[in-house]
Amino acid sequence: MSEQNGAVAELVDQLSRLPGIGRKSAERLAFHLLRVSENEAMALSEAIRRVRQDVRYCEVCFNLSESETCKLCGDRSRDQTKLCIVEQPRDLMSLEQAGVFRGLYHVLLGRIAPLDGIGPDQLTIEPLVERVRTGNFSEVIMATNPTVEGDGTSLYISNLLSEFPVEITRLARGITAGSVLEYANREIIADALTGRQKL
Repeated sequence: MSEQNGAVAELVDQLSRLPGIGRKSAERLAFHLLRVSENEAMALSEAIRRVRQDVRYCEVCFNLSESETCKLCGDRSRDQTKLCIVEQPRDLMSLEQAGVFRGLYHVLLGRIAPLDGIGPDQLTIEPLVERVRTGNFSEVIMATNPTVEGDGTSLYISNLLSEFPVEITRLARGITAGSVLEYANREIIADALTGRQKL
């Protein structure tokens, strides 16, 4: 194998290690990078270098940030009385893209998963409790994923925060607008019935 083929094979190998990228997708990406201009390929390389060197966790909410505190924590126009708890920075990004919530966030950097060896001490729960203790929050919204681990994490945190004068809520679940009951699974229907609202 020539030196060039060795470099291409190495690139394919590295790309195939990315989540959701199989060998064929990695090959397509590698050959795409060979076809684009050198500037475009180097821009990708520079973006990867910058994100590894410059991005860290916000000291307040643990969102991704290029400074000690993220832009959301520094935005005084946001509602300082509402705190939304999410598992990962990507969950925060999804909620922000919806454009509805204008409060603050706290990123747990995971969820309690005993079978995977992840306990509460490996998450940012302690700083969260301290934020609620010293903050001015009137509502804490549990926006963990609707999984066994996500629900367990929410319950654990709810119990810790129960001593504080805050309303603890969770994201609504159930039947989405435009869907048909016939095609909804029983967990979705159960959530919809449990969280039913007044008309």
